[in-house]
Amino acid sequence: MTILVTRPSPAADELVSRLRTQGRVAWAMPLIEFTPGIDLDSLPGHLATLRPDDLVFILSQQAIHYAQPALMRAKASWPASLNYYAIGRTTALALHAASGLDVVWPHERETSEILIQLPALQQVAGKRALILRGNGGRELLAETLQARGATVQFVECYQRCAKIYQGAIEGRRWRDRQIDTLVVTSGEMLQQLYLLFPEIDREEWLLHCRLVVVSDRLATRARELGWREIRVADGADNDALLRALQQT
Repeated sequence: MTILVTRPSPAADELVSRLRTQGRVAWAMPLIEFTPGIDLDSLPGHLATLRPDDLVFILSQQAIHYAQPALMRAKASWPASLNYYAIGRTTALALHAASGLDVVWPHERETSEILIQLPALQQVAGKRALILRGNGGRELLAETLQARGATVQFVECYQRCAKIYQGAIEGRRWRDRQIDTLVVTSGEMLQQLYLLFPEIDREEWLLHCRLVVVSDRLATRARELGWREIRVADGADNDALLRALQQT
């Protein structure tokens, strides 16, 4: 098995290093990179206007990576009176490390679908919810909270930017290195990976690779694009991806 990890750095480099330590052959080709979001300066004010027991949702580690310095520059902190939720364990730990506060996250699977099933989020009418995320993204969490009577506001903490590659060159590179397993952690990157390479590379190589993804939704989309051998990891962090790769 020869593995290509497409998630952003530094997580991609860490996963590749851990795989190589285990004796696996692995390479990184991050498909996106991050820059600061347009709403960072307004974050302290948004947090300050929330009432006790209002809700804050952190949808990725990158949100904390950019939000925490913004709060420090403003000499502000994470209010202890709010209820904090994270999309997964690693994001929850990042917020806890930054704030010292308790953070709730879905243990079964690190997806919005599982997050909104948490008992504490069933009765949110009248509450305000602040969602810290990147540019764009899915609307399921916000729409569900609004349907349950909460008022929702987004804070763009970072932007995802596609990295530019020459598809024909990369196709030759990874075919020469006999890549047969791909790790993809978002729908955006899955689509980008599919479109990157010339059609001949897709038909002869890419779609024949094993694919490790992080949700059933991504697996469904991958099948629609033409992949057949797909494994769904039980989370989006590197520990979960390692477990999935060990079972592949």
